[in-house]
Amino acid sequence: MIQAQLRKPFPVEQAPAERSGFLSGLRLRQIAMLAVGLVFILVKSYEGISSCFLAHPQVMPALLGSSAAAGLTALGALGVLFTRRISERTQDVMLGYGGGIMLAASVFSLIIPAMNQAQTLGYGKTAAVLLTATGIMLGGLFVLAINHLVPHQHFIAPNPEIHSARTSRIWMFVMAVTIHNFPEGLAIGVGFGGDEMGKAIALATGIGIQDIPEGLVVALALRTLGYSPWKSAGAGILSGLVEPIGGVLGALATGISATALPWALAGAGGAMLFVISHEVIPESHRQGHETQATLGLLAGFVTMMLLDTLLG
Repeated sequence: MIQAQLRKPFPVEQAPAERSGFLSGLRLRQIAMLAVGLVFILVKSYEGISSCFLAHPQVMPALLGSSAAAGLTALGALGVLFTRRISERTQDVMLGYGGGIMLAASVFSLIIPAMNQAQTLGYGKTAAVLLTATGIMLGGLFVLAINHLVPHQHFIAPNPEIHSARTSRIWMFVMAVTIHNFPEGLAIGVGFGGDEMGKAIALATGIGIQDIPEGLVVALALRTLGYSPWKSAGAGILSGLVEPIGGVLGALATGISATALPWALAGAGGAMLFVISHEVIPESHRQGHETQATLGLLAGFVTMMLLDTLLG
């Protein structure tokens, strides 16, 4: 009798299968609804982006130029997969070289064109200089405000005592580099929003060149903290993704009105100058290789000057 009851199937054994079928059908409907929603969003986004590109033709080249710079940051960051570390002296030379490129780009591709553009709009020489000077100060103050609002550490000087948790350290690290890269993307966008395409191409090329060693230095610094090569490279790549955002915003800023262009050029130049003085030069001198870093800065300045002359 007991054996017969044990052999008798329990009716609840079919319930999980029925529930499983019901849940599977529910999941399929949810996935289908999600897919339809995503397609709708993509179509609307495409329409919005297309209308934006049509209304602001300078946005597309700015997006391409800043995306290329972000790609070169990623290329540099991927170098951590092939080497664990480079000497401190080499790091300082690379940072100095990048700082020199940024310095020359600020002067030749942003500040001088800002004064020229102001004069083209009818400003006198003195008024154009005053406008540009004001724009430079506003651009520097903008980056200073971001530095105060967003917690971060200098991009190659991690201090484990500030945040002992590894996740906190990497977040602070990436935020520092993101702050550093945003003005670069902004400058590229403003450059393409101007009237001199050659100077814009030279600016994007120069910033892209200095992004390669910058991405490598950042990834290697994270590697020395104990992160895996892929995580270090990923953080370096992530830091450059803000450049296309800055590029689009910079290009849109120049499209507000003709009078906005000299302000945007000068502001981008001021933002770059702030980053050079506040971040790049101090970090390249921090480890005691001031002479080598300065020679690297001179080489970077000459490189950007040649690019601006040849392409501008």
